[in-house]
Order: sequence, then structure tokens, then C-alpha cells
Amino acid sequence: LQLVESGGGLVQPGGSLRLDCAASGSSLDGYSIGWFRQAPGRKREGIAYLSSNNEFKWSADSVKGRFTISVDNAKNSASLQMNNVKPEDTGVYYCAADRQMEVLAVTVVTGTSNELDAWGQGTLVTVSE
Repeated sequence: LQLVESGGGLVQPGGSLRLDCAASGSSLDGYSIGWFRQAPGRKREGIAYLSSNNEFKWSADSVKGRFTISVDNAKNSASLQMNNVKPEDTGVYYCAADRQMEVLAVTVVTGTSNELDAWGQGTLVTVSE
């Protein structure tokens, strides 16, 4: 499984942006998806995950109510809809996938460096006037 993020760019505070995570080499069916970000000078943090059956979903307090994670199995891709963005949302955003939801969830929620099945290369989001 390979993942490629797209959709990053410059957005004004209060604006919206949609990041996509295109999968290839394998179907995303059966994979749980997580999104991470790394702000300049800071360590990577997990911001959201969605289980493969859509039963479990989590988002960090910093993005709750503003960011939404989803998966489109027909397109074999995942997305992160970012609304009402803030300057502190600036950073490189990564998607990741793993067949073991528990492993992915722990990695997202705790920010640990567990090895996951697949990582994207990242896409830069800059929130600025």
C-alpha cells in the first residue's frame, strides 16, 4: 500500500482546505486511517483517525469540530476536511494507514512512533493572511 497526500497550500485564517490521501497498490478496505501533522520546530502529533468500519472515530481537541476525516472506498482515498483553520494549524500533514486499528489509534492519540503499514510523504499547509 502506498499513500500520497495532496491539497495542501496557503489558506487564510477562517478558511477551508481539503486534503486528500490517495492509495495505490492495495485497496484501503480493511485499513484504518490516521492523520498527523508536524508544525515547524515541533514534534509530530496525531490529529484524527477513523476505523476501517467507520465505527470508531477520534479527533484531537485542537481540531475537534473543525476537521473531519473520511474515507471513500470507491475512490480508494481518504480525506481531511479542514474548516475554520487557524495559524496554529500550519504544518506538514501526513496520512497513514494500518490494518490494526488499535495500533493506529495508539499512534495517533499518543504520538508514539509505532511502525504503521503505510505513510504518505506529507503535504504542507500554511495558514496566514
